[in-house]
Amino acid sequence: MTHTPSALELERRAFRARQSQRSVLVAIASSLAFAAIVWLTVVNTPGWAAVQQSFFNLEIALASLPQVWEGFLLNLQVLGWSLVTVSIVAVTIAVIRTLPGPVFLPLRVLAAGYTDIFRGLPFIIVLYLVGFGIPTLMNERLNLIFLGTLAVTLTYSAYVAEVIRAGIEAVHPSQRLAARALGLGYTQTLRRVVLPQALRKITPPLMNDFVAMQKDVGLISILGITDAVLAARIASSQTYNFTPYVVAGILFILLAIPTIRLTDWYAAKLRAREQSGAIV
Repeated sequence: MTHTPSALELERRAFRARQSQRSVLVAIASSLAFAAIVWLTVVNTPGWAAVQQSFFNLEIALASLPQVWEGFLLNLQVLGWSLVTVSIVAVTIAVIRTLPGPVFLPLRVLAAGYTDIFRGLPFIIVLYLVGFGIPTLMNERLNLIFLGTLAVTLTYSAYVAEVIRAGIEAVHPSQRLAARALGLGYTQTLRRVVLPQALRKITPPLMNDFVAMQKDVGLISILGITDAVLAARIASSQTYNFTPYVVAGILFILLAIPTIRLTDWYAAKLRAREQSGAIV
């Protein structure tokens, strides 16, 4: 038996189709208007030719791409190690900050002090302290990738730990009580009940922190490591042109876009699931 839509349902479908067509037309019109404004205010100006030659020179971009790409691979290496270390340290700090009981007060104070210090310190200062302070203290030369990973870990573990702690505290206390009533211990409750719910709630902000970390990894050139930014600086000094910096920037943008889109998709999915019961 086939379902025949009612007249009211057909009217609603037609209305939604008209609204969709109207949205597409408005989007096209606004895009054309924006393109015209850019053309009139940026491209169609006397200085645009000089800007194009200094920042968007295709010949120099292609020539500098292999060198910048080789440095970009070092950025990816530091980013990969940092993902592992930040995850471990941040979860540890977040769990310590949520430990109950007065006996854990010293640990909670230390964890709170850690997050306060490294959320307050600019990342570039952390790079200087780690990259030049630790080798001087130990009186030996250390691997620059290790130092860059350490600086990223110290800074972003503080941010991510606070996000995870907020997720843990957002889980309703009844979940803990129900787990304890079933005979689960504190560690089992945290691992099997609390953390899975907390991580599901905080995935979008965690992915935003990941995008921010992708950008800041480009600052490790301060340590003297030939990453994408330093490679672009070398190529720029050789050609007296800023196009290599644009090439490095495009590589970082291409790295960030998939994560940004995935964040938007997951946030929309969570929002749709939470609001599904409210649709009449």
